[in-house]
Amino acid sequence: MFLKRFRSSRVAGTRPKSAAEYIAAYRATGDLVLLGELYEQHMELVYAVCFNYLRDEEEAKDAVMQLFEQLITDLRRHDVQNFQAWLHSVARNYCLMQLRSRKTYAVASLTNTPDLEQQLHTNSGTDATDQLDLEANLTQLETCLQTLPNEQRVCLTLFYLEHKSYADVAELTGFDLKKVKSCLQNGRRNLKICLSK
Repeated sequence: MFLKRFRSSRVAGTRPKSAAEYIAAYRATGDLVLLGELYEQHMELVYAVCFNYLRDEEEAKDAVMQLFEQLITDLRRHDVQNFQAWLHSVARNYCLMQLRSRKTYAVASLTNTPDLEQQLHTNSGTDATDQLDLEANLTQLETCLQTLPNEQRVCLTLFYLEHKSYADVAELTGFDLKKVKSCLQNGRRNLKICLSK
């Protein structure tokens, strides 16, 4: 596993410090070795969180490395009381931002609207007018999504934007598979109606 490459060998006889002690020492000295030792203890958790959201091994690995770089500054700015919970939250938020940045591509599959799909995939953002049109379409889609009944909105969001399977959506919502499929079908239909207005 790629994580093992980053394991440092500890000097025999040294006791691992608590997260609070590591953070205090890092904030006082800026020593990246200390931060690396602390992060190494939680790296598998961070990787698991990233993989859970991103669903891609390479993207999760990249996220683990990016998050370490982010910690270099974040730990100096924030007073962290519970490092593991805070790190989990930082990793989750980072992944959600990554998913949000590629949301435009997921939106195309959500609506199955050829015009919108073409705009989303061919628009490079070089033409300001096209970019404004794209933003307007995305805003309209988000507005329409909010008008759906809660069950449909939740199922659509989990299935298309978070790339969950039917079984995952059923487990997360507590609905049976038949209800999940019904919510997805009705939600897509209602979205198309709303977008056509």
